[in-house]
Amino acid sequence: MILFSVILAIVIAAALTLLGLALFASMIEKKINQGFPPHGRFIDIDGTCIHYVDEGAGQPIVMVHGLNGQSRNFSHSLAGRLTGEYRVILIDRPGSGHSSPLASGSARIKHQGDLVAGVIRALQLERPLLVGHSLGGAISLSVALDHPDSIAALALVAPLTHFQEDVPTPFRALAIRSPGMRALFSRTLLLPLAILKRKETMDVVFGPEEAPIDFPTAGGGLMSLRPAAYLAAAADMQAIEHDLPGMMQRYPELSLPVGILYGTGDRILDWRRHGEAMRDKVKQLNLKTVEGGHMLPVTNPDATAEFIRAMAAEAEKARRETVARAS
Repeated sequence: MILFSVILAIVIAAALTLLGLALFASMIEKKINQGFPPHGRFIDIDGTCIHYVDEGAGQPIVMVHGLNGQSRNFSHSLAGRLTGEYRVILIDRPGSGHSSPLASGSARIKHQGDLVAGVIRALQLERPLLVGHSLGGAISLSVALDHPDSIAALALVAPLTHFQEDVPTPFRALAIRSPGMRALFSRTLLLPLAILKRKETMDVVFGPEEAPIDFPTAGGGLMSLRPAAYLAAAADMQAIEHDLPGMMQRYPELSLPVGILYGTGDRILDWRRHGEAMRDKVKQLNLKTVEGGHMLPVTNPDATAEFIRAMAAEAEKARRETVARAS
């Protein structure tokens, strides 16, 4: 009887703790949503509501963010350096920022690539330069492989290009396989663990550079603490293994200009494994390295903007050559 009472007390205490954590998570989620209202426009792509920011004028550049990110990763430091010369479109990927998950329920790279191509068509962009950061690089490569006529060139910043079994430390919580456990984690332990491990996470994600003090707000970092954002990122993580191995075999098919910018101190993705390894597969590859880490659009926006300008020139040249051949 005493043992039963002890077990019951433990169960009740655990349930109350989880309930308290869930209420805390809901409160924080509400505050984050209130603090980050949509700052762009919405467009429906085959039943998926996509939030995007469209600023500037001129040659179009479309930017696709990485895992557990959103468009503010680009607007923090990079986009403003380009909008005086180009029309810059920042997309919140499905389930990220203010975009809804894919209507199909999928998070596969191929399906996200199809959606990006759909945005380009819906906005009537004439073969833009496509910029992809991190996981956004893999999605941009998918667009180039499956919709080569929709874009003129690729500018990939610290891109994920090859499948790897090992998961970078800050993203291990995203690798939980059970959907039920992911849902429970997102509503209970996500927030306290994120707070406890904040410095460790920022050191890996931004290192060797320091994370900007205003990144949680101006860069949208706090938005990743929402349960919905975590679940979308976890789905992205699980989906990588479905498409990336097959894509790796198809890289030699790429004929459009491809540029890759990598920080040699990247602590998330190794530049040799994901940048240098592309040389043998993409003969026209322009690989550039700089000192820095994974978040170059935030920590080294000048070098990133210079790289994008160079690839925009390549994109315009490729576009004109295509027009000349067709006439």
